[in-house]
Amino acid sequence: MLIYNAEIYTQDASRRIIDNGFVRFENGLITEVGEGVPVHSDEDIDAGGRTLYPGFIDIHTHLGLTTGGTGIEGEDFNEESEPVSSQLRILDGINPLDASFKQAIAAGVTCVLVSPGSMNPVAGDICAISTDGRRVDKMLLANVGIKFSLGENPKMTYMNRDESPCTRMAIAAMIREALAKARRYMEDKAEAEISEDSDMPDLDLGSEALIPLLEGRVKAHFHCHRADDIFTALRISKEFGLKAVLIHCTEGHLIADELASEGAEAVVGPIMCDACKPELANITPANAAALDRAGVKTAICTDHSEIPIEYLPISVGVCMKHGLPFDKALDAVTCTAAQIAGIDGITGAVEKGKRADLVLFDGFPFEVMSSPVLTVCGGRVHRFGEAGR
Repeated sequence: MLIYNAEIYTQDASRRIIDNGFVRFENGLITEVGEGVPVHSDEDIDAGGRTLYPGFIDIHTHLGLTTGGTGIEGEDFNEESEPVSSQLRILDGINPLDASFKQAIAAGVTCVLVSPGSMNPVAGDICAISTDGRRVDKMLLANVGIKFSLGENPKMTYMNRDESPCTRMAIAAMIREALAKARRYMEDKAEAEISEDSDMPDLDLGSEALIPLLEGRVKAHFHCHRADDIFTALRISKEFGLKAVLIHCTEGHLIADELASEGAEAVVGPIMCDACKPELANITPANAAALDRAGVKTAICTDHSEIPIEYLPISVGVCMKHGLPFDKALDAVTCTAAQIAGIDGITGAVEKGKRADLVLFDGFPFEVMSSPVLTVCGGRVHRFGEAGR
């Protein structure tokens, strides 16, 4: 399959913009990116001079964990029965037939990270999945992280039940305890493998789940709004050698210089919401721009279903309205999002060898009146308007 006669924003390392370009893809992967009009057939797609981008990535969602209109029966965000639940696998909670997946593709979103909710200090694993499919096992792109939560959400969840944790101190202590236990478990396993005098520890699925994190193979995604919670996330990460991602990072604009000096990575969003709880008092749509100016690697998310997934492009436009340059705004839902997620070897750029995740726009992509005319997700073409022949 070939898309030709397109202005292509490659978002690869060169950041090329190809004025009259083409993309060829086979078996779900991009096989060629070039300039000019190659030999083509009636089956190929004439972009008609429209603009082609990598498929958008929403790096923090709960997509498929809730079904609209069903109430509690359709919600699988949080396992509130225990505050530490690292053994939970997010794939077991995702419903890929939920309507939000089609809405994502119609908005040009071809990849999402799906995370547990934020009620538990240690909540479970995080996966990157394609938005196109019927069976989540086949939609899985990578296991990318473990979800941790700081601040108001876990505190209020268990305080209302007269259980621990009731303070920010207890939340941090529980996270440290889980990580320390997993580190000891990992060391005991390693010792048992090389020593006949050491027994293999009893199976502990919670600790097993944290081993990839402690080994640096996946990242720690910390739900954190207030500046003090953001610094707690960084403090714990340093103690255990974790690669941290600051989810929401609402007060990041107040401490942007400090975050830049730490080499922090931030995921900003939801953008279009109000200060609905105390720790959101300093929320501002200028947050992404402030972080970017300071040099913090920043992505943008919807936090679906807080903001529906189809409003990711509009959320980016709101960040642009408040100072984020277009090139960084595009990065925030393509190549930079892929880098923060750890999936930049898979998607996030129009580049040979990457997944064929593409979106074709007739107008400016982050404007409220614009919609894709075509989305390609893992090589499968979805048409929403006349894309030409």
